Amino acid sequence: MTSRRHDAGRAGDRQVLVWRDRILPGSETFIRNQVDAMTRWEPTLAGSWDVESALRRDTDVVLFDASVWGRIERRLFTIFGWSPRLNRLLAQRGISLIHAHFGMGAVSIARAARRHRIPLVVTVHGNDVTRRDLRADSDDREGRAYARRLTRALRDAAAVIAVSDFIARETCSGYGVPAQKVKVLPIGIPIDPPQGEVEAEWDLLFVGRLVAKKGVSDLLTAVEIAGRKIPPPSLRIIGDGKLRTDLEAEAATLGVDATFTGELSPNEVADAMARSSIFVAPSRTAPDGDAEGFGMVFLEAAQAGRPVIAYDHGGVSEAVVNGVTGILLPEGDVRGLADAIVRLLEDRRMQRQMGDAGRRRLRDRFDIRTCTAELETEFDRVQGGGR
Repeated sequence: MTSRRHDAGRAGDRQVLVWRDRILPGSETFIRNQVDAMTRWEPTLAGSWDVESALRRDTDVVLFDASVWGRIERRLFTIFGWSPRLNRLLAQRGISLIHAHFGMGAVSIARAARRHRIPLVVTVHGNDVTRRDLRADSDDREGRAYARRLTRALRDAAAVIAVSDFIARETCSGYGVPAQKVKVLPIGIPIDPPQGEVEAEWDLLFVGRLVAKKGVSDLLTAVEIAGRKIPPPSLRIIGDGKLRTDLEAEAATLGVDATFTGELSPNEVADAMARSSIFVAPSRTAPDGDAEGFGMVFLEAAQAGRPVIAYDHGGVSEAVVNGVTGILLPEGDVRGLADAIVRLLEDRRMQRQMGDAGRRRLRDRFDIRTCTAELETEFDRVQGGGR
C-alpha cells in the first residue's frame, strides 16, 4: 500500500507497526487519534481481527479473515506467534519498530518481534495491568499464564509506556518491570478551536462503558439523593455494556430522570458534552481489580469546558485537578457525590471557572500533537538514532 504521508518528510526507516489485537473498537478513539497525529514515523495500524465500528478504515490491516486457512493461521499465531501474513507485512512495509497497545497486544505480538529482531514498544492503559486475576498470584490458571507471558513481553520490550503515573506504578509492582524502563506519556486528544457556548439541555452527562468499574449505579443513587435537595437533575448516559438493562431498571426504581442513549459517535459525544452542564463519571475499582488508568473522557469534558465530578480513583487525579478543574470525592462516597452535584448545579460561576481551567490545562499538557511528538522521540531513542 502506498503511504498516505510520504510528503511529511519522514525517513524511510521510520516505519512503525501499531498493533492492536482488535481493529478498532469504537471506544478507542485515542488510538486512532494518536496514529493520525504521527508526523515523523509512518504508521501501519494492524491487528488479528476486525471489529465493526465507526473507527475502522480501509487502510487498517487485519491479518486473519474468516476463511478456513485464516482461522488456522490465527490459531497458529495465537499459540506460536507465527504468521506468514505478518511476515509478509513486516517485510513489505519495511517495519523497523512495533508499538503494541495494551498488555494483551504485547503478549500477542512479542514473539514475532523477537523472531524478527524488531524492537517492541508497549503502551499499557488500565485493566491490562490492574486486574488481580491477571497477576502471577492469581487463582485463575489462564490468568497466571497471561501474567507470565506479559511479564516476559514487558521485560523484553525496548520501552514500556504508561498512560499515567498510577499505571506506571501498577506495571512495576505487578509485573516486576524496572522503574527506569517505564516512561509516563499521556496520549492526549486533538485540540479543537473554542466553540461558542450553547444552552445546556440537561444537567449531568456520563460517557463510558456500562460495566462495574464505571460506577454508574453510584451515580444514579447520588442523583436521586441530590433530587431531594434541588429540582431533580436530568441525566444523560452515553454508552453500552452488560449492565445496561440492570442500570435502566435501577434508574426507573429510583425515579431518576435518566436517558440511556447507547453508544454514539465521537462527534455526537462532543455535541452532548457541549449541551450538558456538568460531566460526572465516578469510576471505582471493580471486583476483579480493574481500575481507571487515566480517563480520556475527562479530557473530552475539558475540551467542552465542562467541570468534572468524579471519585479520586486510579489515575483520575492525573486528568482532573481537585478544586481546580473539578471535584474529586473519596471512592465510594455516594453522599459526597450527591453534595458535589448540588453544589455545582447551584453555582454557575464555579462551573465556568472550573470549565475554563480545564480548557487551559488541556491546551498546556494534553495536546495530542505534543504528546505524540514525545512518543515519536521515544521511538527514535529505541531505534538508536535519536535524530
